[in-house]
Amino acid sequence: MEKNQNAPKDPGAAEKQRNYELKSEAVENLAHADSEETPQYSEEELNKYRSKKGIHIPEPVKILFLKAWFPGAVCYFVLWGLSGTVGNMVDMLFILAIVQGMVTDLLTNNVIRYIEKTPGGNDEWLLVAKKGVTGFFFNLLCSMLIVLGVFFLYDFINRVAVAFTGDPEGVVLGVEPIVYGLFSMGLDMLLVGIKRLCCSIVRDAKAAAGAQ
Repeated sequence: MEKNQNAPKDPGAAEKQRNYELKSEAVENLAHADSEETPQYSEEELNKYRSKKGIHIPEPVKILFLKAWFPGAVCYFVLWGLSGTVGNMVDMLFILAIVQGMVTDLLTNNVIRYIEKTPGGNDEWLLVAKKGVTGFFFNLLCSMLIVLGVFFLYDFINRVAVAFTGDPEGVVLGVEPIVYGLFSMGLDMLLVGIKRLCCSIVRDAKAAAGAQ
């Protein structure tokens, strides 16, 4: 029996074909998208699709904790651990800065990247966002600045305390991991703020030059 050529066609076939083509195109675009083409969504929009179970810790709190915890651990294992071996304070500060720079590049920054919601979303919190040998080198330099800044801060606080108490032998604030970690985090974020300000000034200058 021959197929009836005059049988009515499926009225929804055209619509189904169109939907199939749109979905195929979307999948193809997603498969070939790079990081620059990835759509950016606000934190409020992302929160709509996240699980509400458990305690939600804000992203900045996690990052600040990591920036304080890792330097505190370095203080504990290096400064306290080698205090009986390395007698020269300059040598101790150099070793501390090198180890802290390595920890920042290899651990702290990578953990902060691991918890980010979108690719590159936490780079603004990093003093040195660049990876590789160049990033490693600059992290060492920045750590030297932070370590020196922390010890100048300790010295300043103790000098002020001596001026008020009149006891030249008194040490009000000794070096220990918790306060050391908080001081390191504070100086790190200060440098991050300076970096953001400089980038903003350069970006505004370029935009003003391009508008002329």
